[in-house]
Amino acid sequence: MTQLPRRAVLAAPAALAAPALAQAYPTRPITMVVPFAAGGPTDTVARLLAQAMGPDLGGTIVVENVAGAGGTLGAQRVAQARPDGYTILCHHIGMATIPTLYRRLAYDPVNGFATIGMITEVPMTIVGRRTLEANTLAELVALVRQRGERLNYANAGIGAASHLCGLLFMSAVGTAMTTVPYRGTGPAMNDLVAGTVDLMCDQTTNTAEQIRAGTIKAFAVTTRERVPALPELPTAAEAGLPDFEISVWHGLYAPRGTPEPIINRLSQSLQVALRSPVLVQRFADLGTTPVPPERATPAYHQRFWQADIARWRPIIQAAGSFAD
Repeated sequence: MTQLPRRAVLAAPAALAAPALAQAYPTRPITMVVPFAAGGPTDTVARLLAQAMGPDLGGTIVVENVAGAGGTLGAQRVAQARPDGYTILCHHIGMATIPTLYRRLAYDPVNGFATIGMITEVPMTIVGRRTLEANTLAELVALVRQRGERLNYANAGIGAASHLCGLLFMSAVGTAMTTVPYRGTGPAMNDLVAGTVDLMCDQTTNTAEQIRAGTIKAFAVTTRERVPALPELPTAAEAGLPDFEISVWHGLYAPRGTPEPIINRLSQSLQVALRSPVLVQRFADLGTTPVPPERATPAYHQRFWQADIARWRPIIQAAGSFAD
């Protein structure tokens, strides 16, 4: 009888255990942490995704909002969680800016996570209260330059996508406004609709329905091409701000050290969810689309994330806009 080498015998249990681990997972509900307030754009993406992933996983994904500190509180919650696949993070472009914006954190904003896959890239819109005097982007730019800090600009806090978009907008027009930070873009949108604040730059997932309903005024989208869900809204470049372009990508993360079979199972479920007709339609209603399958993988997500950290670092350092 032929005997297997000792290292092969020792490796066999591990090789058998990996598929078994993935097959058994999950055995209880998974918590998907959103580091922003309920009702905001990232929360919307997360809840749609959780509903679409649940059936494929054969379990329940519960969305938990852990808002505050520009998304770092929720990220910390996941980075310090047990790496067993039962606590995951849905975050946006802030994962690429936090490493530069925050110089002192209670967790490692880069090495504390394992990537699962990207979800979507959401266009942003420059919007204002319904009674704002300007009706076009050119008129808005002129108004901002005239009134400056007498106009107030809402965002979801330092490091949030709405904050980053605002920085770029004020830089583009060469005029500062008074910044009003909120604990999430959901509350900020409520005040914009009420007319308490003047302006905001936010994702279509949070603004499209309000724009169509006429409760806020829209000036431009921040992508290279127009958004099918808002076909009448010009791009910033078309409306007079060339090179003003920003979109907000979202991705899924697990704590570093989560077993690879579980990461792969979550990535597989993510890809299934992104092909769901219901999710595709709901994303379309909100002005966005799922990423293609090759981008919803741990490897691609990791490469893209690291490249975006490198892209934003000099911009943030030049602005000197640190959060701590």
